[in-house]
Amino acid sequence: MPHGKIIVTDHSPTQTEALLARLVAFDVTSADSNLGLIDWVEHYLRSLGFAVHLVPDEGGQKAGLYASIGPRRPGGVLLSAHSDVVPAEGQTWTRPPFDLTRDGTRLYGRGTTDMKGFLASVLAAADAASRANLSEPFKIALSYDEEVGCLGIARMIGQLEATIGLPRLVIVGEPTQMQVAVGHKGKVAWRMTAKGQAGHSSLAPRYRNALFPMAEFLLALHEEQAVLAKSGVRDPDYDIPHATLHPGVARGGRVLNVVPEEATVDFELRYLPGDDPAGIEARIAARAAAIAARASDERALRIERTIAYPGFAIAADDPVVAEVQAWAGGTATTRVGFGTEAGFFAGMGVPVVVCGPGAIGQAHTADEYIEATELAACDAMLARLVQSLAG
Repeated sequence: MPHGKIIVTDHSPTQTEALLARLVAFDVTSADSNLGLIDWVEHYLRSLGFAVHLVPDEGGQKAGLYASIGPRRPGGVLLSAHSDVVPAEGQTWTRPPFDLTRDGTRLYGRGTTDMKGFLASVLAAADAASRANLSEPFKIALSYDEEVGCLGIARMIGQLEATIGLPRLVIVGEPTQMQVAVGHKGKVAWRMTAKGQAGHSSLAPRYRNALFPMAEFLLALHEEQAVLAKSGVRDPDYDIPHATLHPGVARGGRVLNVVPEEATVDFELRYLPGDDPAGIEARIAARAAAIAARASDERALRIERTIAYPGFAIAADDPVVAEVQAWAGGTATTRVGFGTEAGFFAGMGVPVVVCGPGAIGQAHTADEYIEATELAACDAMLARLVQSLAG
């Protein structure tokens, strides 16, 4: 079991920093098991008197958990985090990614911002909650596979009510620099596969080159993006105020002298809460069908969905938003362009906001870090939350 150490520190670490060191030491890259971290968190919470419910995945190599302390009933506040991180492999780190390194006010390590910093603060607050006379329950959700499309929470959400009961409010602690995010876009991702016929390139005209329908499809996505920008739903509070279509990966062909028999495009839609993603998907499918018809083969293009998670929106004047703002020290509201698990909780009819320490620009980077002042601000927010739950 990783012990978690803090390298190069000139001060006594706070409780949250010590917990963060333990968490960073677990390599929970999404492609690997997270059971070591989950087992450690489970034992930590049980030692504090929490009721803990494990939610394993079908393969038994990953798990999430729900936990609660205080009155055993619905209501209370749930703090939501994910356990997995993106790979450090392939990036140029100047510090060990799975040790916590303090340099001045910065705490370096994979996941410090996204989002083990928030989780460490939650676990420190859990200790305080265990010693408080709570009149409302203090609840925790810890998921897996968020970084590969919110897959874990999609499998876990159906067990929330039966395990710890629906809360009255959820705070998803993704990095917002402690501003209270009241909305983000949803996402759907697909893979388009174009089929052709392999053959010697000297006889290329006799075969169907899969790169040509792929190229037509990429142009079709570009055209559809222009439609969304011109006439789609708009919200000026977002950096990009409309839905976006983005082809991120295109593959096709193996060697120059063979006609490619297959090509693929991985692409995504990020849509506003007011958009109709099913309608946009239908228009993309119609464009693909037209390309296949021109190829005289309806099998020439196939589209399959790979990832989907909902967006969310809550009114900025909702009373729970003001409540979280007060706990956070009066920070502003915002909307964020990145996705989170918030939409799954909103789909259960529970008010939800996104608010956590760190800047999203630090997430997923080499030498990822979080400012100690951000952790301190999150600790202060959660201390006020615990005090509020104690009445």
